[in-house]
Amino acid sequence: MTERGAARVDRSADHFSVGPSGLSWDGDTLVIDIAEISAPLPYKVRGTVRVRPEMIGTTAFALDPARRHRWHPVAPRAHVEVEMSHPGVRWSGSGYFDSNFGDEPLEDGFDDWHWSRAHMKNDVAVLYEGRRRDGTPFDLAVKLDRQGRWHDVVQPAKARLPRTGWLVKRATRADEGSTPRVIKTWIDAPFYARSKLATRLFGEDVEAVHESLSLARFRSPIVQSMLPYRMPRAFW
Repeated sequence: MTERGAARVDRSADHFSVGPSGLSWDGDTLVIDIAEISAPLPYKVRGTVRVRPEMIGTTAFALDPARRHRWHPVAPRAHVEVEMSHPGVRWSGSGYFDSNFGDEPLEDGFDDWHWSRAHMKNDVAVLYEGRRRDGTPFDLAVKLDRQGRWHDVVQPAKARLPRTGWLVKRATRADEGSTPRVIKTWIDAPFYARSKLATRLFGEDVEAVHESLSLARFRSPIVQSMLPYRMPRAFW
């Protein structure tokens, strides 16, 4: 992912592009074309990801009383196909696609959050909680069925997870009496972690995708100075 100027952004009803990379709808499939240079070691990242939703979620959820920040589970359950030419890898499996959007930067609205998503036998469970910039907490727990319909559920019990290598605090929810376990941490950054959990939710043993985000850390001048080394900035 490369930061680029406004002149390199193009958007319409069915496509969005930033420089040579972009997303577009091809019938019932979201096609993500990737043409990037990695950082800090510069090598090509080229390929295509196809996301075929089983259903489309039509509801966006407000994360703050003023509705400046919204979360939209666009495709709570989907089939994903990844085909990369650089590096030469491919795989397919079940997936999920959502969007955070709003009227101000995330770091202006929040100090931190913890989020997780699990594909269950019939439903998709999404658990969301954190602390807004003004110190007030927020939480959201929903199940979405195979038709895309959603309903609120009671948050399971709080559960601790080990801190990351960068000492980012992680937390989650799980059924009372169970102990969630980190199977693998895919991203361990100074302000963000994405992991795979083995856990138990609503009476089912599941694997969950989990993320913890520290926007208080993200606002730090030290972290801001580190970002260009992992996310290149191009002015053309």
